[in-house]
Amino acid sequence: MNAEVLLAGLRAAGEETRLRILALLAEGELSVSDLTDILGQSQPRISRHLKLLAEAGLVRRSREGAWAFFRLDETGPGGAMAAALAGWLDPADPVLAADRERLAAVRSARAEVAQSYFASVARDWDRLRSLHVPDEAVEAAVAAAVGGGRRRAVLDLGTGTGRMLQKIAPQFERAVGVDANHAMLAVARANLEKAGLSRVELRQGDIYALPFARGSFDLVIIHQVLHFLDDPARAVREAAAMLAPGGTLIVVDFAPHDMEFLRTEHAHRRLGFAKGQIAGWFAEAGLDGDLAEEIKAGGGAAAQLTVMLWRGQDRREPAEPALRQTKLEVA
Repeated sequence: MNAEVLLAGLRAAGEETRLRILALLAEGELSVSDLTDILGQSQPRISRHLKLLAEAGLVRRSREGAWAFFRLDETGPGGAMAAALAGWLDPADPVLAADRERLAAVRSARAEVAQSYFASVARDWDRLRSLHVPDEAVEAAVAAAVGGGRRRAVLDLGTGTGRMLQKIAPQFERAVGVDANHAMLAVARANLEKAGLSRVELRQGDIYALPFARGSFDLVIIHQVLHFLDDPARAVREAAAMLAPGGTLIVVDFAPHDMEFLRTEHAHRRLGFAKGQIAGWFAEAGLDGDLAEEIKAGGGAAAQLTVMLWRGQDRREPAEPALRQTKLEVA
């Protein structure tokens, strides 16, 4: 870290409220509204503090509709310094302890919002889940396709409730979820915090124009998303562009079916995808498809909808051999 960056960071952090903000953001992502509630200060005052911290490279801002969320900037040296400063603070300090208590209350309120949302959609949600293999079978298939070992970065597109991230994120140094729906991201935040994964990044974004640098992720997952899209091939190309050399794209979606009510009642644009269709999109995006399997539940029970898993590998040689994905043979 050069002296100019260090001095700018120290100047930005050298104020009581801004130190408290850094301590809170070290616990996970928070909105301006969250911080005003926790710190008991006005929105303009909190926004001013955050602006100074962001300009110094200590925190990073992302928009989610009308909301703005902040987290320590883990992509640069300023974020590392911010994390170090927060770690040096005495957790027994009464001001910081009170901040953490109010943070717990904010997270509890998020969880209540999530529960209310699911109460409103529970009937349709359960009906849809009953049509295909259990989530546990899908998650096991994805885990097998991903393989073991710790890697650098994973991106979950259409993250929904964050369930897939809960299963995959612990294997990665950085885990990011993107969804277009603000309500679903609120649910995902509550679920991830409950699972102790508050450092996972969540972003509201367009799957056709992702807000990340090309080649940023070792693994990208598109789980039960393509059937909602007007142009799924374009989404596959955009997902493939996010892959680092040698990276892996995993798609989970339905095989072709004739359940028209899913189109009329649940906004499904496509009634499933054929194996060759996804394989063709992989090839167009510069991926070698090495796996296309039907996910089956144990016990021999037949589901009305067949869930498929496709895996594509980026053709370029990885810059770091340790990041190369193992090509597993899955029965």
